[in-house]
Amino acid sequence: FLSGCTGTEWPTTTTPHPPTAPPTGQLVLRFLVHVLNCVSHQVGLSLNGFIMKFYFCGARQQASSNLMIYMKNLTAADFLLCLSLPLRITHYGSISVNVRKLYCSFGASVLFLNMYASILFMGYIAANRYLKIVHPSRTHILQTLRAAHIISVVTWICLLAPALTSNILFFLNQKPLTSVPWRCFPLYSESVCLVQKIIHSFSAIIFLLVLISLVFFYYSTSHRVFLAQQKQLTSSGSEKLLKSRRNMLVLVSIFCVCFAPYHLIRLPYIFLQTSCSVRQVLYYLKEVATMVSVFNVCLDPLVYFFLCKTVRARVSMKMASIRPNIHHRDKQMENRKKQLESLKTKSETNQ
Repeated sequence: FLSGCTGTEWPTTTTPHPPTAPPTGQLVLRFLVHVLNCVSHQVGLSLNGFIMKFYFCGARQQASSNLMIYMKNLTAADFLLCLSLPLRITHYGSISVNVRKLYCSFGASVLFLNMYASILFMGYIAANRYLKIVHPSRTHILQTLRAAHIISVVTWICLLAPALTSNILFFLNQKPLTSVPWRCFPLYSESVCLVQKIIHSFSAIIFLLVLISLVFFYYSTSHRVFLAQQKQLTSSGSEKLLKSRRNMLVLVSIFCVCFAPYHLIRLPYIFLQTSCSVRQVLYYLKEVATMVSVFNVCLDPLVYFFLCKTVRARVSMKMASIRPNIHHRDKQMENRKKQLESLKTKSETNQ
């Protein structure tokens, strides 16, 4: 979740005061990352703010479910990242060593928490939907509210533990600085680098396990849809299976778009930097992949829309309330145009 730790690092990131400019390619990349992070922050904050308001205000009196618990946790992770994005934006536009330290510790840890909380809770949501398809007439033990609460708490503890460990080591073993680093690597001690490599290895395993599970759930659901169509089951049963397959496809698509590029690049970036040109290419690819993974704060609301009927109903009500206002404004504009035309005709008649 932090910048990779290797024996050598591209580019030469420590710069004397006043700092010299980084390479042109890095400047262009920083500008693009800055712009897209601003867009992700504004869009993600608006969408997740609406979902947070719905879950914790509008849906308070509704009966809770294990699916709702997982979605609340997913929303909380996205909202946390939205709140931390200004620090990431500042990091790419600042030359302050304090901003670097704050981003390379707290900011990057929040990115780690959001990414793997999203990965795990999307996996839980998919497993929940799959169990509902496999056992439509009974509730599996993993579908109970108690199990959902326990799984959510254990997930956050398991994610917070490595993030806090890395941050504690970071602040206990700080290197003395005589210059402002452009990247995080010069700030890290050997112990922090070792912890990060262990964390990234386990994180890659988590990603692969969830990815395999999502693909299996989608394939199994699609197979059931195929069998239902072959047996020509009732339209209602077939329609539910089609809807379940659509929901699985949404989950798999968002998961692969946001997180697959990051994990394809991240491990080679940490372990396989052999030459300067390879390090340079991997650095650019890593930054682009991280930028794409941040965009999941804008795509996750699609999961809520497709999987939660109450969210769809609230959005429909919101759109319905907007339409009359638009129609009313259009009617007012039309009346004003008629009044202006009438006044113009009268003035021409008087002349």
